[in-house]
Amino acid sequence: MIDLATWNLTLPVGVPAITIDTPTLVGGYQDNYFQATADTLFFWAPVNGTTTANATYPRSELRETYADGKLRNWTYPSTNNYLSANLSVSQVPSTGKIVIGQIHAFGSTSPMLKLEYQFKTKTNTANIVAKVRNNPAAETSTVIPLLSGIPLNQRFGYVINLSPTGLLSVMVNGNLWSQQLDPTWAPKSLYFKAGVYTQDNSGYETEAGGATFYNLKIEHRGL
Repeated sequence: MIDLATWNLTLPVGVPAITIDTPTLVGGYQDNYFQATADTLFFWAPVNGTTTANATYPRSELRETYADGKLRNWTYPSTNNYLSANLSVSQVPSTGKIVIGQIHAFGSTSPMLKLEYQFKTKTNTANIVAKVRNNPAAETSTVIPLLSGIPLNQRFGYVINLSPTGLLSVMVNGNLWSQQLDPTWAPKSLYFKAGVYTQDNSGYETEAGGATFYNLKIEHRGL
């Protein structure tokens, strides 16, 4: 069973997009954009969905919290931080791109890390890439290829780890990449996100990002 007691949920409806708080989510919340069973979470975000205040694209996406619904933010030197998931992507927009996991910076419009599924119609498969901002002031991200050849509806897994020493690691289906972060990240308040963040905002409602998660877990391991 996937524990929802460490998340809230942003949905692509309302202006700005609405957030379902943690107690409501744990209480069994369901709609067209999010469905939970005993073993899975399904996320769906159409390209014409509404966005959060500072975003360009729609999302059906979880954001890290405490069980009482309070937002959880952390600095990486204090704990060893993990986000792990097993999922399959069932639908992509015309750009082919959806973000399936993030490390975001509190109070910033730009995340430290985006893990992105990039579907290519030429091969009918996707590449998984990490987009990393090397320091908090960076305006662009470095794109790191992690894995290729993942078709729609095929399950794969990822583990994102940010260690107390500032080593950022991403493993996808056993393929590991890691990089030492610029120390200017150390005092920044961070948090995990996961779900479907559709990287497209043009087209009909039937055009969307969709994914099913079979496992999703946050860990902050003590020093």
